[in-house]
Amino acid sequence: MGEVFAGRYELVDPIGRGGVGAVWRTWDHRRGRYVAAKVLRQSDAHTLLRFVREQALRIDHPHVLAPTSWAADDDKVLFTMELVRGGSLAHLIGDYGPLPPAYVCTLLDQLLSGLSAVHAEDVVHRDIKPANILLEATGTGRPHLRLSDFGVSMRKGEPRLTEADYVLGTPGYFAPEQLMGAEPDFPADLYAVGLVALYLLTGRKPDSQALVEAYVHGMPPAPQDIPEPLWQVLGALLQPDPEVRFRTATGVRRALVSAAELLPADAAAEREAVEVFDQIGPLPPGFGPDGPRDREGSKAQESPEDSGGPEPEPEPGPDGGKGRETAGASAPAAFPASETGSFHLPPPVPAYVREPPQAPPFPAPAHPGARAQAQSHAPAVAHESTQASPGAPVQPYPRPRPHTYPGPPAAGMPPPTRPYTAARPPAPAARRPGPPPKVAAPLLVLALALIAVGVWALTLAP
Repeated sequence: MGEVFAGRYELVDPIGRGGVGAVWRTWDHRRGRYVAAKVLRQSDAHTLLRFVREQALRIDHPHVLAPTSWAADDDKVLFTMELVRGGSLAHLIGDYGPLPPAYVCTLLDQLLSGLSAVHAEDVVHRDIKPANILLEATGTGRPHLRLSDFGVSMRKGEPRLTEADYVLGTPGYFAPEQLMGAEPDFPADLYAVGLVALYLLTGRKPDSQALVEAYVHGMPPAPQDIPEPLWQVLGALLQPDPEVRFRTATGVRRALVSAAELLPADAAAEREAVEVFDQIGPLPPGFGPDGPRDREGSKAQESPEDSGGPEPEPEPGPDGGKGRETAGASAPAAFPASETGSFHLPPPVPAYVREPPQAPPFPAPAHPGARAQAQSHAPAVAHESTQASPGAPVQPYPRPRPHTYPGPPAAGMPPPTRPYTAARPPAPAARRPGPPPKVAAPLLVLALALIAVGVWALTLAP
């Protein structure tokens, strides 16, 4: 089984890795379900402060994947979130390449919806990229997008954890003003959304520096394979000057809806060809859909398929029904299963019961001349098979008793050992009546003091 944090979160297997930690599929023992847990790898002051900021973010939105809880154990910390199984936009592009424009409009609308909820909390994400945009495993149905990874996000007005000339984020998805050291703001996130849109439509990582140069003489023409109505929205998102760019995610959504209505009719039909697969592998051994198998008694027992063949049928009884089972197949089933399901418990053993004497396992050596005499005096004992007959009740263990050898000892042999009986311990001496010494001594001192006071009072009387 995996490592357990704070007695609640059991790490199952790693499913991803980020800049400051690894993401694990984790079993939540309290809620009884699988979650994703981000385990912090470093413990320096800046990393811990970013962790505190990220785990404190609570945004309840269908297109935002925010932390739900956290735990600490020794020098490690983690926070949990819902488990999203469809991979990221990077996985989707790796499977299909460039996506249809109508499908991209659906994804961008959901991304902007989640981003508007983040901006409503005065939080700037600062790291919007395809790897941080996850998808539910919806198959060929309508996609469901989740914006995740708020490790470098910050609220507007909070102090920065990096130096003024140090840019934090992912190269290739920076806004031009970020490279100039400007304070994080919402238009920088919208610029990154435009870069993600280009990545989805072209299947290639955009060159941000080339884009800035292309805007020297105004908005460039629409690239190949990007419809003109959609480019009018994306071109405004990619303006190098933040003052000319869209200011809010809600405004971009309105413009995107209008552009989607102008797309060719056959583009909407291409959306059905995209399928979002389950990108998380099967559970490792020891885990099932309902959690760790060793904590489920029914799952710990071996099934007929695991044992290599079907379960043997019981032998028919005299009346044609199902009588006693064979000894090999029914022996384990005769005992109730333990609470853990890993072994079978025998029935409770009653008090010792008197049984006929058994033959000694190792008879004493006897003189050849006296062997016949010893056999004439030895009682006849029937040797029973050590294997109980099928269906017979289990006999209790007999009380051990001393063994006596029949007949006189052989010549030259020491006399047989007599049964040993432990002597009774001596009875404790009868305790004399009266209080114990610890109580009697203070009482005696008090009595003497009272007598002395009385004598002194009598001497003072006239």
